[in-house]
Amino acid sequence: MFGIVNRLQNLGNVMTQYGTHMALALCVLIAGLLIIRWIDKGLRRITPNTPVFSILCNIVYIVLVMIVVSASAVEFGAKPVNVFRLLSIISLAAIGLMIFLRPFLPSMPFKVGNTVKAADLMGKVEAITFLNTRLRTFDGKTFFVPNRKILDDVVINYHFTQTRRIKISLNIHYSQDLLKAKRVLEAVMIEDARVKNKPAPVVYVLELAISNVELGGRCWVNNADYWVTRCDLLEKAKIRFDQEGIRFAHPQLELHFNPAGLMVGAATGQTVSE
Repeated sequence: MFGIVNRLQNLGNVMTQYGTHMALALCVLIAGLLIIRWIDKGLRRITPNTPVFSILCNIVYIVLVMIVVSASAVEFGAKPVNVFRLLSIISLAAIGLMIFLRPFLPSMPFKVGNTVKAADLMGKVEAITFLNTRLRTFDGKTFFVPNRKILDDVVINYHFTQTRRIKISLNIHYSQDLLKAKRVLEAVMIEDARVKNKPAPVVYVLELAISNVELGGRCWVNNADYWVTRCDLLEKAKIRFDQEGIRFAHPQLELHFNPAGLMVGAATGQTVSE
């Protein structure tokens, strides 16, 4: 009983003597780590998603952490020279291992803010941790996808390039003016300010199907404008085709009857149709 009382008294004396320094050191450590986390996120958002910049961001992160830990230790009462020497050795060792092992460590082919398709899901990357990636789909759902599943699957990063090609497929009737339909569709794409001049928009005849001629329009836009531009071009093409009197084709089946053949069949007791 007396031993417990003595320990409590000693703890109280320690807290009285060093409590203020401990509280200040803890505040410095927590505030510094929060600021470093904010800086690290900002750097990774504005820098390209390449191995070189990833290593540089990691080095900056380690150096900032060592500075915060050093300041916290000095505030607690440690000697600055000893703290600086110890943390310098640890920092150099960590940076050396990171540079040496970096080629052998897998990295995600995207960063926070990219729109990707991975693990049969398409959405915006909200966060990347050591174990999983937080992906928000366009219908408002949030998925936590294991990183090992993403690394073993095919990933499409729609932000990897600045531009993206729009594909428009329209089916017209065989009786329509093919060259006129191509000119109208090409004009619809050229007149849109969001469509790039280089490469220039083009229209192809993709297929001569059973009941229609399939036209394919191709043009390039910025990644951020892709979806809205595609929807607008489809709407404009429908309106312009109606104005120009160009008929769209629909699946249909045409039957041709031969009255003469029916009469012959009736005389012989057989039904003949063509």
